Amino acid sequence: MCQKQIKLNAKEDVQEFVKAAGKCDFDIDVFYNRIIIDAKSILGVLSMDLTRVLTVQCHGESKEFNRTLQKFAVA
Repeated sequence: MCQKQIKLNAKEDVQEFVKAAGKCDFDIDVFYNRIIIDAKSILGVLSMDLTRVLTVQCHGESKEFNRTLQKFAVA
């Protein structure tokens, strides 16, 4: 299991992130404060406060998804 901090700035970023998450065969959660959303749900991710840094928790490993996480990673 891994955790990364990301920032999604636009709807296009959310679409790219959710599409990449949907290709994974393991669970991926996005959370901020006490709210936990399935990363494969575009409506769920869009409903989050995108002005904040989000935490992504992966319950598996995918090189392709890790590249997407690196693209949106917060330094």
